[in-house]
Amino acid sequence: MIELALSLAVLAAAAAPKAPELTRVHSDPSGAFSFRTPEAWKEGTFGPAQDLQVAGDGLVIRFVYRPQEVGYDSLHAECIEQKFAGPMDVSPQIQYEYDFLSGEVGQHRILDSAFFMRYDAPILGYREWRQRNVTMVGAGESLCVIGYAPLPLWKKDKSLHALLDAVFKSVTFRSEAGTPVAPKPHN
Repeated sequence: MIELALSLAVLAAAAAPKAPELTRVHSDPSGAFSFRTPEAWKEGTFGPAQDLQVAGDGLVIRFVYRPQEVGYDSLHAECIEQKFAGPMDVSPQIQYEYDFLSGEVGQHRILDSAFFMRYDAPILGYREWRQRNVTMVGAGESLCVIGYAPLPLWKKDKSLHALLDAVFKSVTFRSEAGTPVAPKPHN
């Protein structure tokens, strides 16, 4: 029985899609943190604070950085509201996959939530999206990493799960150089 369970675990791990190589290093303009993406991903900014955003392979990831520690639950709630459209253009019914999971990595406290939402008008060709927010606060700084995936692609293409998790796990703070700060992935 144990051999069967181990065999099934090995097969599941072998069948799990691998993320592509994360060869491109991106750094926050302040130099406070960096992360990696596939080479072809595009970098830009969003919002009035001109926060960092990257996009590629159907995914969008935003980074909201504050050079001081703020209440991590309030920052997490603020980042959950980081959507592609205003509240009047999003269905009020949001389905949580999981919400406010907490933990610690290095010097940072972490909150992690993921949910599904529907926009009134298509965003980048899709109305339904999955959003994951990971908020990290500690060592005198705060960061939200917000990942967006079109829900139809998310459900169909398991390699997007591996890719989003790999980018999240690649985030490192200058204060903890070489120590990834993202929590264990939740699919």
